[in-house]
Amino acid sequence: MKWMAILSFCLAASGCAVVAVADLAVTTVATIAKAGVQTVGAAVDLVTPSKKDKSKEDKASDEKPKGK
Repeated sequence: MKWMAILSFCLAASGCAVVAVADLAVTTVATIAKAGVQTVGAAVDLVTPSKKDKSKEDKASDEKPKGK
């Protein structure tokens, strides 16, 4: 009877370990993917001009008088 309790405990503990390992794997992959997306987004922001910056440049050029 004692061995059944020990066996049940071992099976339950191993089941929890499997869930913990799976959770760790999913969390790790999600963190890596998030970091990759943020890195690509930052690179795109550096390469492409912002609409806000362009509109400020347009307003500044409109304010300058065009003349001789």
